[in-house]
Amino acid sequence: MVKSENGKFKSEDKGREKEQMLGISVKKEENFSEWYSQVVFKTNLADIRYGLQGFIVHREWGIMILRKIYQLLEEEVEKDGHFPVLFPIAIPEKFFEKEKEHVQGFAPEVFWVTEAGGEKLNEKFALRPTSETAFYSMYSLWIRSWKDLPFKRYQSRICVYRYESTTRPFLRGREFLFFETHDAFRKHEEALEQVKKDMKIMENVVREKLFIPFLFFKRPKWDKFAGAEDTYAADCVMPDGKISQIGSTHDLGQRFSKPFEVTYLDEDGKEKYAYITCFGPGIWRIMAAVISIHGDDKGLVLPSSIAPYHVVIVPIYFKGKEKIIDEYAEKIKSILEEEGFSVYYDDTKDKTAGFKFNHWEMMGIPLRIEIGPRDVENEQVVVVRRKDRGKSTVSIEELSEKVKEELEKNDELIKKDSEKYHSIKECKTMEELKELFEKDELRGFIKVPFCSDDEEGENCAERLKEMFALHVRGTLLVKEEKPKEDDKCIVCGKKARKIVYLAKSY
Repeated sequence: MVKSENGKFKSEDKGREKEQMLGISVKKEENFSEWYSQVVFKTNLADIRYGLQGFIVHREWGIMILRKIYQLLEEEVEKDGHFPVLFPIAIPEKFFEKEKEHVQGFAPEVFWVTEAGGEKLNEKFALRPTSETAFYSMYSLWIRSWKDLPFKRYQSRICVYRYESTTRPFLRGREFLFFETHDAFRKHEEALEQVKKDMKIMENVVREKLFIPFLFFKRPKWDKFAGAEDTYAADCVMPDGKISQIGSTHDLGQRFSKPFEVTYLDEDGKEKYAYITCFGPGIWRIMAAVISIHGDDKGLVLPSSIAPYHVVIVPIYFKGKEKIIDEYAEKIKSILEEEGFSVYYDDTKDKTAGFKFNHWEMMGIPLRIEIGPRDVENEQVVVVRRKDRGKSTVSIEELSEKVKEELEKNDELIKKDSEKYHSIKECKTMEELKELFEKDELRGFIKVPFCSDDEEGENCAERLKEMFALHVRGTLLVKEEKPKEDDKCIVCGKKARKIVYLAKSY
């Protein structure tokens, strides 16, 4: 849908509207993949029919939600002392060549531009797959003294480009939305402290405002970000039991500051290399988690923090009463807007109230207000929660306070229900793991004893991937977990030195 000149939503395509009128035709628990595709398409989050694999059109409802996610993150990083910047999409080839591990890690995914205007370029450049090399080429110019540190910058509402083999809206794409911070410090301890702050930002936004449960892991050495000393990543469980990485933060040490000459003159008069961190909340993956974890068989279920509107007003028209109802509904809309609530009034005349109820439930708006002739006479409205369809009749005098209460209640219900997919199983032996595999219960996280989370454990990790399609996600960061004295690695049988978490992943 798009807005017409009077600001109301209308259909762009009659055939597509007919398809949307059918609502969601599959049950989430029976066919999650098809359910997800229908929700993305029918609620105007995205359209994949652009003509290039992995390049989607972000539609109006999706953009309205995504802008709010961006805003929440922008507010958090700016409270933490970051300032916004905007870098070019083009990254010169010479930048990539300065950090060998980084370029090797991203080389298979890079889009290269080699000609323009029919002529070969003297130097090819990449479409930004990530921005470390771009940022630090400039940090070498901007940072001069210890007084400049810490130096914290971020860029938001941008796209990056990676040549992914498989693609799906908000889960994996060749062009996808991005958010990143890049910070430089005098001491390594300060950089590690920033990593903890990045994790806290994920907690404040994703868990506390979007109600997405996740675990933070220290990734094994073989699965860290290309060019990092260590990678710390947030994983959530999706309804199909697979894990989605919804954010990561990286301790880059001095691996980029040395090749890019990010130095500062310290108090002792000596020139030193800065310690660098970078943080990337996964905008797309966070969106996918909101859709998947909170949604139900009717469609989207949106927390109030990111819903395009808090309230939709749906009139129940009776012949000859349309004007009275419209005038009363506009009054209700004004009262709520004056109190800071965002409100949409669906006064279209060519759809029944029942159709509108179903439509706006599919779109995920937290509260619906119903108004009929009797409500006008009694100076009241009917308020319906999206999450559980809880319904109450409210007088106009109590409306603003009631809407606030009902939004909070709706959010509480979403948060309470969000843990249903977040499962952790524990296996001590390969036999126990095989039993789960045979029962088709390799869902969520599986905690196991493991020989090591550095390079020597990589062979064991490869065996798990080959046998069960399980990936070693890493060691838990919330609390230190140590294996028992007699625990053996679940794969090789050597003495276990770590407790790691396994999962199937996207």
